[in-house]
Amino acid sequence: MTSPVSASSAPSDAPVKAKGIPTDVYLRTVKSYVLRAGRTTMGQAKAYELHGPANLLNYQAAALDTAAAFGRVAPVIFEIGFGMGEASAHIAKVRPQDNFLCCEVHEAGVGALLKRIGEQDLHNIRILRHDAVEVIDHMLPEGSLDGVHIFFPDPWHKTKHNKRRLIQSALVHKLALRLKSGGYLHCATDWQPYAEQMLEIIGAEHLLRNTASAAQQGYAPQPDYRPLTKFENRGLKLGHGVWDLVFQRV
Repeated sequence: MTSPVSASSAPSDAPVKAKGIPTDVYLRTVKSYVLRAGRTTMGQAKAYELHGPANLLNYQAAALDTAAAFGRVAPVIFEIGFGMGEASAHIAKVRPQDNFLCCEVHEAGVGALLKRIGEQDLHNIRILRHDAVEVIDHMLPEGSLDGVHIFFPDPWHKTKHNKRRLIQSALVHKLALRLKSGGYLHCATDWQPYAEQMLEIIGAEHLLRNTASAAQQGYAPQPDYRPLTKFENRGLKLGHGVWDLVFQRV
């Protein structure tokens, strides 16, 4: 599975220099993703035309009316970074009773999920092509979510880039506040050092409790709704591990 917040290379930390403008006027924030040029296929472009109007939402700095966005009242699951949408489409299909609000910044990935929506006749996915942190801050009120999915975020392997990892204390706290009582946060990664960091960071959030037992060393069994993707299967054949973490809002 393509990493939800992935990048082919990390951006420079040097300030951007614009002609005639001092570099110190730019306030840089650390991003957990890098926008790649990528290539959108003809099929993905066609999916934008056919399925975009009904399934793409515009970012707005105002609370999202999920009942209006989905055309029904149902539990809302927020997904951050869905890559090419393989797992997202599968989960939406096996859980038709839930609404899935999916956030991704890469055009090709959005096109790929729109294509899957059309091919599988899915009606419970809406997509925001926007930075997830801004969506959380401005569109998702506290207590508005029933679940959050973050599958295979970019591990940013180099130590100097660890600060770019998506799972950080501040984000986990934001997500915990937006979960309803009993709602869940489900993360998965195939990079053990990141799994260990996730366990430490999410475990320190007082609004969440780990659903895994001590005997499971803090890691949950893979929930039956999360599929094994081609990306994950390749890793397993190479002997790579996969770690799921499922925490619940107290």
